[in-house]
Amino acid sequence: MYTAIGYAAQSPTTPLAPMSFERRSPRADDVAIEILYCGVCHSDIHQARNEWGIAVYPLMPGHEIVGKVTAVGASVTAHKVGDLVGVGCMVDSCRHCDACHADLEQYCLEGPTMTYATPDRVDGSNTMGGYSDSIVVSEHFVVKIPAKLDLASAAPILCAGITTYSPLKHYGVKAGDKVGVLGMGGLGHMGIKFAKAMGAEVTLFTRSASKAEEGRRQGADHVIVSTDDAQMQAAAGQFDFLLDTIPVQHDLNPYLDTLRFDGVHILVGLIEPVDPPVNAAKLVLGRKVLAGSLIGGIAETQEVLDFCAEHNITCDIEMLDIRQINEAYARMIAGDVKYRFVIDMATLKA
Repeated sequence: MYTAIGYAAQSPTTPLAPMSFERRSPRADDVAIEILYCGVCHSDIHQARNEWGIAVYPLMPGHEIVGKVTAVGASVTAHKVGDLVGVGCMVDSCRHCDACHADLEQYCLEGPTMTYATPDRVDGSNTMGGYSDSIVVSEHFVVKIPAKLDLASAAPILCAGITTYSPLKHYGVKAGDKVGVLGMGGLGHMGIKFAKAMGAEVTLFTRSASKAEEGRRQGADHVIVSTDDAQMQAAAGQFDFLLDTIPVQHDLNPYLDTLRFDGVHILVGLIEPVDPPVNAAKLVLGRKVLAGSLIGGIAETQEVLDFCAEHNITCDIEMLDIRQINEAYARMIAGDVKYRFVIDMATLKA
């Protein structure tokens, strides 16, 4: 064991504040990492405030981690001291179920061990995330950061990136497909970039006409203002695939009308009940698919990092001093970030 430092919430109503805590010494298959950067995900806020009802305190968020290997366990072969690496949303899984064998650890039938606020599978301790100076993780859940990627901008790829890349790949989005991206926050702007890199014709759906220029700057070929009934009606039956990144309840029915037959609408932002209800006829009369997708497995996370390096894709970020984390949460809730905060962990020791 050794003493680490970070920022944590002590309850749902207290701001994040500095805290010292114990990290385990590396086990045989572990990699010890000095954290250089950590992205800030909206789910960090949900967890810190226990809005999902599953938080465990003290709670130290952070699952978009980039750092440098400082030590490895005796059996580690995939990483060495000095390597630049990343850790995403998971740090363990059962490793023997069908999902794990399929490299889909996020769907582990026994439940994955998340990077924070989850019991460690070995000792039962509460996992603590990346708002800290260091972390110790099994080598299987550590990915390599390609040399071509900017380290800070790479951090959000470990959540926002893989979350949008995985369904585009799984459903076979290809050159010539018409893809709609719903919402343009941390997830949506990455979805636009990935779909364009895959050769799709990309349309941004947004509630605000003022985002049209920014949507095109991100790579969208077209912009539809979803509050404009005429624009939505004109889009009927046009799309092969919809990537829905909207994180709050919204009416799916008008968007389902924009799908072609055999079209697919994937939810990656919403984990609440769908309200208003979906009219099943909109699915049946066209063999349309409405489904969800959760982050991605470890192999696919490495794949998306390599894809980003190959296609020069990065996340648009705003660097953050960790002492500004509570202010950053308030700005995220207000929608005042383009498009992902990334904490410079050097500020933790300032």
